[in-house]
Amino acid sequence: SGPVQSPVQYPAGYGLHPPNYSVSSGHYSQVPNKAVSPHLDNQYRASYHSTYYSAPAQNVMIPSVGTNMLNTQEVQQLYNKTSPPTAGSAEGLIQGAISSASYLHTSAQQSYSSFGNHYSTSVSNSVASQGFPLNSDHYAMPVGSSPMYPAVSYPAAVDSVYGQVCTSQSLPDVGQFKQTNAFSSQSTAVPHSLQQPVPVGYNSPLPTISPAQSVQESLSRNLIGSLTKANNQINPGGIDSLQPAQSGSQKAQFTKPGVGTAASPVAVSSVRTPAPGHPAEPRSASSATQAPESTLQEGMQYGGYVNNQASSAPAPLSSSSDDEEEDEEDEEAAIDSSSTTSSASPVLNNYDALEGGGYPESRSVTNSPVPAPSVSQTSKTSKPFGYGYPALQPGYQNTTAPAPVQPSNPGHHPGFQHYPQQYPGVNQLSSSLGGLSLQHSQQPEGLRPVNLTQDRNILPVSSVPAPVPNLNSDLRKLNCSPDSFRCTLTNIPQTQALLNKAKLPLGLLLHPFRDLTQLPVITSSTIVRCRSCRTYINPFVSFIDQRRWKCNLCYRVNDVPEEFMYNPLTRSYGEPHKRPEVQNSTVEFIASSDYMLRPPQPAVYLFVFDVSHNAVEAGYLTIVCQALLENLDKLPGDSRTRIGFITFDSTVQFYNLQEGLSQPQMLIVSDIDDIFLPTPDSLLVNLHESKELIKDLLTALPNMFTNTRETHSALGPALQAAFKLMSPTGGRISVFQTQLPSLGAGLLHSREDPNQRSSTKVVQHLGPATDFYKKLALDCSGQQTAVDLFLLSSQYSDLASLACMSKYSAGCIYYYPSFHHSHNPSQAEKLQKDLKRYLTRKIGFEAVMRIRCTKGLSIHTFHGNFFVRSTDLLSLANVNPDAGFAVQMSIEESLSDTSLVCFQTALLYTSSKGERRIRVHTLCLPVVNSLADVYAGADVQAVVCLLANMAVDRSVSSSLADARDALVNAVVDSLSAYMATASNLQQSMLVAPNSLKLFPLYVLALLKQKAFRTGTSTRLDDRVYAMCQMKSQPLVHLMKMIHPNLYRIDKLIDETAIHVNDKVVPQPPLQKLSAEKLTREGAFLMDCGSVFYIWIGKNCDNNFIKDVLGYPNYALVPQKMTQLPEADALSSERTRSFISWLRDNRPLSPVLQVIKDENPAKTDFFQHLIEDRTEAAFSYYEFLLHIQQQVCK
Repeated sequence: SGPVQSPVQYPAGYGLHPPNYSVSSGHYSQVPNKAVSPHLDNQYRASYHSTYYSAPAQNVMIPSVGTNMLNTQEVQQLYNKTSPPTAGSAEGLIQGAISSASYLHTSAQQSYSSFGNHYSTSVSNSVASQGFPLNSDHYAMPVGSSPMYPAVSYPAAVDSVYGQVCTSQSLPDVGQFKQTNAFSSQSTAVPHSLQQPVPVGYNSPLPTISPAQSVQESLSRNLIGSLTKANNQINPGGIDSLQPAQSGSQKAQFTKPGVGTAASPVAVSSVRTPAPGHPAEPRSASSATQAPESTLQEGMQYGGYVNNQASSAPAPLSSSSDDEEEDEEDEEAAIDSSSTTSSASPVLNNYDALEGGGYPESRSVTNSPVPAPSVSQTSKTSKPFGYGYPALQPGYQNTTAPAPVQPSNPGHHPGFQHYPQQYPGVNQLSSSLGGLSLQHSQQPEGLRPVNLTQDRNILPVSSVPAPVPNLNSDLRKLNCSPDSFRCTLTNIPQTQALLNKAKLPLGLLLHPFRDLTQLPVITSSTIVRCRSCRTYINPFVSFIDQRRWKCNLCYRVNDVPEEFMYNPLTRSYGEPHKRPEVQNSTVEFIASSDYMLRPPQPAVYLFVFDVSHNAVEAGYLTIVCQALLENLDKLPGDSRTRIGFITFDSTVQFYNLQEGLSQPQMLIVSDIDDIFLPTPDSLLVNLHESKELIKDLLTALPNMFTNTRETHSALGPALQAAFKLMSPTGGRISVFQTQLPSLGAGLLHSREDPNQRSSTKVVQHLGPATDFYKKLALDCSGQQTAVDLFLLSSQYSDLASLACMSKYSAGCIYYYPSFHHSHNPSQAEKLQKDLKRYLTRKIGFEAVMRIRCTKGLSIHTFHGNFFVRSTDLLSLANVNPDAGFAVQMSIEESLSDTSLVCFQTALLYTSSKGERRIRVHTLCLPVVNSLADVYAGADVQAVVCLLANMAVDRSVSSSLADARDALVNAVVDSLSAYMATASNLQQSMLVAPNSLKLFPLYVLALLKQKAFRTGTSTRLDDRVYAMCQMKSQPLVHLMKMIHPNLYRIDKLIDETAIHVNDKVVPQPPLQKLSAEKLTREGAFLMDCGSVFYIWIGKNCDNNFIKDVLGYPNYALVPQKMTQLPEADALSSERTRSFISWLRDNRPLSPVLQVIKDENPAKTDFFQHLIEDRTEAAFSYYEFLLHIQQQVCK
């Protein structure tokens, strides 16, 4: 797999790599530094952990061949070869067979599609590397992918630090590497659980398909491409159809003592057990334990290029200290003397050690025998929350929660424990936790049957709230706000088999860096974390006594540090359970230098402007320069903040703004094929020292190019220059582009056929045309630089290709179609408002994020804008408060011995003031063992948002038609499963549990959204932008995009109003999105998230038109009205108060458009009325009949 590089040893501490540092393009580099070799893993498995685990009987299953095995040849391959998956996006829901030949090519992690197994494949624990090789000696794999969200590989330049990079953020599918029979005898799916080695054969003695395949796999097959050819049916929990393709390709999830986190049990995608004749030799393991040579050679996803991790060459193996304490400090300090792993950047990027993904005590396994666990740690019996030690006062045992940080907090549970035998068993747990069981005499509201075909008024009066987990009141108070952390199922199924039966996806939706009004900031020098899985202490741990606490994720008992005994809030000693870290589920730690790879860099902002003729005509420069002038002093940063500017047309222009010059100097580089920096030291200047020169430049820039004749755009060379300029420090590049790049590197050609915009068949070119922008983004990410794109185009600009620059560098994308400063005032106003937010919102630099979860759960696919640095570590060069993420999960082990599970996300970042901080969110949910309880706790909005993410991947990797079919099948399958379990239901009825009554409506709305609609004229860039939004928007904003809110506003009253900041805010009821609700006598407001439409009926009361719109009658209301005048009339005050209340709840201020019957924007307004029939799509009632027909088949 490419030349092996001689190891380069880097000195500990900060600094750049030596000049000779490089990675050859074909080389697969070493494991992230917490991964332990499977060889080593096998070596110590039986002896070390025999006391920890007894294999549950239900997890041992010998595969049998079912009637629908695909064919005998495939059956023969079941046990000796891993089957290669499709080369599409491994990202989940929507991926799968591209042709009938793809039966054998199913991704082992097909979250929605591959569920038709009695022992479906356990969804791989490895997090998607963003790429993997697409060829295998044994199989020819169809390539149906593109680097936008998918799996496309491309060769890198010889000196590229990234080597051969491939895209896709979900797990690389199993079996993509040579010697696919390496799994033949021990392809065991071992839960990531405690992240410690498990005896071989723990889950299954033979290479088997893990007993349970995630529902997501089920959905995956649906959303992705059915393995059973019938109708693209997503057969989520499929009981009938077997999927031999996945049998041998179990991602042998050897729990690696040092990899990842318990929360994010992400194993390598194909871990290789020693082949016969190659005995497993113990190797020295250090905090950066090496992968076995075969793994390195074959490119297994331990964190080399396969992960897009771009690590350096393999480091020499060196033995680590016998002293566990030293190892612990070593990891926290992130200066691993035995590790030379680093990321692609010249900056030492050992982030895995920084955030702490491993288990320090298991790293010294080679040099010292591992002590057997103490008796108190062997039992997994749970003990109730608040089970205190007798010495404490009674109040300790029922710790009362303080006021929640977020008013909307749902509940969480601090203490579900799995260790000491002396505590009460599972039987007593429910009563102790109070209210955790759903098996009450009264049926939960979520289970109330709703006849969808008869009950037409299913919309609630106000917006749909997040379901509250069924926890006791103490835990609810402590739980994380659903605005930050939300799960698709608030009742977690006990087993994967139960999840499969429910036919619902299991996943998390995150908004980790959102703006908070209250945030406990912990300044203690000691950050208390589990020594095993590195979980941060949180409200859901339990204290065994004053000196010991038990981790709620891996159940290890840890010592309480002396400093933690003191509570700074109460100034008392001896009450660790009252510390703010244990009283708040969202906290932020000020991190020490242990969490830094280099000193915090200054905030650096680089603006790159298109100044071609097209750009000058659009007039955007005036707006952008004015916004910058107004907000220069509000840019996040400190006295070191730096700023720079580049402009480009057919050449690239730089601006020397060094202090002491009388005016800015323009430096032009015309050789775009060999771009260079003319004066590298004076192009990025201190904002405060050179402020006057910067203001002079911003004032002059809009008029500098007014007479330009240049029509070409050399975007690629300008970005290459920007990358060179930003590499030493990292920071943010803001790119403003108005047309298709036409010169130099990264030039693009028009791929859109306007005649195909209304196609009901194939929508092409959803993926990028070139890998240039992706490779550039990966280079930028390696140098801690994010690229944000503002596309202000009047014609096709190939956003599918350009978006890669932001997607893979953790940037964001803004799109303004048909932008013109005077012809399209609403877009100009939107740009103005977006820029104000963009320039002043908080920002985090050099960030990494890791998600951990309770032993038995595993995360296998991520969605969002980021770069997967190692199996479970997301690299975010920048993180902003408007970015959302989603993850798909599976249940690797039965959760029968616990009644609660927890999830924790940790975001480590550098603030704009140069502080290293860690924001931690912890969510706690109950475990249930009945299908009814699973349905009762379904969060329909979270389910729909996760499906939307999966559907985007499916559209790119396979086809839009497959994605649409899969979305429909997700509804059909879940309602079929529910109706099969409910009694006394007539076949002629379509019944849903109350929790899922909006599921068909939301999926129909998705199908009519720009991203997925067919038959309606949709510009390709508009469609791609909608898909980008689906992948990066937080749930609350995404739902408004999918299903807008409609209100009648001409008769607002104060009776149901709420009072906010001394203002009376009316609360009109939600209306159905149907024209039948619009009356000619009324006025209606539609909230679509980024735009407000006010539709005025022809016969609307003139008093309303005069008071609210400021015109005497309907006829005089102008076509392009975007502002409401301030009038003293009561109706005007109520309307403006309501609209401003809606605006205040979101980061981007929506644009207002007043719509009359003859207004061109009327078409957009009516396309959002998703309950009505269109030429190419069902009405809501017709859609229900279609679903019912499918359910009754």
